[in-house]
Amino acid sequence: MATLTVRNLDETIVRRLRVRAAEHGRSAEAEHREILRLSLLESDGNETERQQAAARLAEFRRRTAGRGSRSSAELLQESRTNRIETLAGRRDGA
Repeated sequence: MATLTVRNLDETIVRRLRVRAAEHGRSAEAEHREILRLSLLESDGNETERQQAAARLAEFRRRTAGRGSRSSAELLQESRTNRIETLAGRRDGA
């Protein structure tokens, strides 16, 4: 196994590490190892999840291509215009 030395840590970080280690019944060094292990293993899993999400999004875009959906900016502008007309009393039934 390799050894890793971390220098110049803020005292707040060290204190929080010690508290977290005590909460989990581990030494600060063991807690540090666990934090590193989890963060690095989860980042690998997150990459796979991102790739899966990107693939699903690409499939959705392929299926909905050419439908001519209006942009959110257009929908928002229409909503604002309708609200202004309603508040100004320019629409029927107001």
